[in-house]
Amino acid sequence: IASCPALMGVALRSLWRPLVWLILPLFISQAAGANPAVTGIRMGAQAESTRVVFDLTADLEHNIFTLPDPYRVVIDLPEVQWRLPANAQNVSQGMVQRFRYGLFKPGVSRVVLDMSGPVVVSRSFMLQPTADFAWRLVLDLAPVSVDDFDRQAALAPVAEPGAAPAPLPEAAPASNGSKPLVVIDPGHGGIDPGTIGIGGGYEKIITLAAALELARQMEATGRYRVLLTRDHDVFVPLRQRVKIARDNGADLFVSLHADALDNRTVKGATVYTLSENASDAEASELAARENKSDVIAGVNLANDIYDDDVATILIDLAQRETMNLSAEFANLAISELAKEGEVLRKSHRFAGFRVLKAPDVPSVLIELGYVSNPQDEARLNNAAHRRLLMGALRRAIDNYFAARQLADPT
Repeated sequence: IASCPALMGVALRSLWRPLVWLILPLFISQAAGANPAVTGIRMGAQAESTRVVFDLTADLEHNIFTLPDPYRVVIDLPEVQWRLPANAQNVSQGMVQRFRYGLFKPGVSRVVLDMSGPVVVSRSFMLQPTADFAWRLVLDLAPVSVDDFDRQAALAPVAEPGAAPAPLPEAAPASNGSKPLVVIDPGHGGIDPGTIGIGGGYEKIITLAAALELARQMEATGRYRVLLTRDHDVFVPLRQRVKIARDNGADLFVSLHADALDNRTVKGATVYTLSENASDAEASELAARENKSDVIAGVNLANDIYDDDVATILIDLAQRETMNLSAEFANLAISELAKEGEVLRKSHRFAGFRVLKAPDVPSVLIELGYVSNPQDEARLNNAAHRRLLMGALRRAIDNYFAARQLADPT
């Protein structure tokens, strides 16, 4: 056979044919088991409407609704993969000002379109694959008056996503002499990217990496029970972050963030605690941005009574000395963070952050740096630097609980 190429080809084909039939089912089963994907989002502005087209790898069930204050169009899909270009979210056309996408909760992926005014989804339909395109979900959005928008909302109440709500994480059961419980809260996540850095990095990725590192270091000491509000890239409402801490009887709540400013020269860490009155205009603006996390993710807040009056909560906080304990930990954290990097001159600030409103849990929000500053963003994306910063926070936590034990031997 070796001396005859034709016979060798026949022999090789006879060997490969059974192998192909053995391997092919493996590829088919892997493809069938993989999540469907969104591979493109295209927009086009017409005279009286804006068309949005989603390129999909499969025919997907979908749920579409609108929300006011601000005006948004929300599209819920089964959990999908996102195969979009890095700059996809910069695309805007017609009435669509910007959009976000990500995992809303297990089993549900979400797209939120920010609109320039009230709209109605005049048509939505699925197109089957053709020679040039795969599956496509098409939305036609038409402007309407505020009155018409309100009437439409009244006739079509917001439908909740089909998947069951994600269960809240629970800490290991407490016992006599139990280790202190620290809840670590990586800011943003899933459909809420947080701040996008000057280099294009997402705050939600930085905060998750930092939280996982802090949890690793704390668990390694054997002195704490540690609970994360999220351990992967998923959206968690502000209300649930507070609820996780309160329901589990947390001894300390640490929320990690990475801010951005118009002034790109500003860099360094800052620690915030709750107050009825913001320490400065910048703290007030930051709290306002962070408190919009649920709005960014397309959560319907029409019937949300969670955001109680801050002053009322502060009365309870003062009674429980929670504010004093929060401030004490803030000062310890600043002292340790300053050993590993830069901190702002006025490094302890305060404002009305929703995520700090647990009345019985000492809570701080830590801005690890400014991703609007090239040096800070590079450091926060560096694993070695994150280890140093989280080591500083772990020492601050050690010092905080050591002081508690000295003050109360029981």
